[in-house]
Amino acid sequence: MSQVDRLSLVISQIRFAREYTLSLLNDLSPEDWFRQPAGGVSHLAWQIGHLAMAQYGLCLFRMRGRAEVDLELMSSSFRKKFSKGTTPDPDPVANPSIAEIRGVFDRVFEQTMLELPSVTESQLDETVDMPYAAYPTKFGGLLFCSHHEMLHAGQIGLLRRLIGKSPVR
Repeated sequence: MSQVDRLSLVISQIRFAREYTLSLLNDLSPEDWFRQPAGGVSHLAWQIGHLAMAQYGLCLFRMRGRAEVDLELMSSSFRKKFSKGTTPDPDPVANPSIAEIRGVFDRVFEQTMLELPSVTESQLDETVDMPYAAYPTKFGGLLFCSHHEMLHAGQIGLLRRLIGKSPVR
């Protein structure tokens, strides 16, 4: 597979996953975001914050390290709040606002779509340090980004059902 094919593949997969995730958010009200169903371990706000943080890590930081624009994308405290292994807190006061979470989610995606087209073939083949999923290359990280988002979209879909929302078609 050529670089153009690999790059267009990951960009289209990342876009598809985001469009699907957005479809799951369309009919949510503000009170839905932090509802943690009985016996549940997560809520919608944590899922979206986590996806923003993960996309930043997989598509921006892993590709090029820190950049000045990153200060405008999300704060360090945001990254720490939604990192893998954190415990979602259903108290809205203990979390960033819905507007902040959505803002970070949208800004990271926009920056990802802005930067990815300039990735070179040699960059795609560069290895990455552990931890990684899929493949130990930057291409593997980009590919995993869409898989990761779809995995969490499934969790968002389940959370929607547990709070009484209809499935998205």
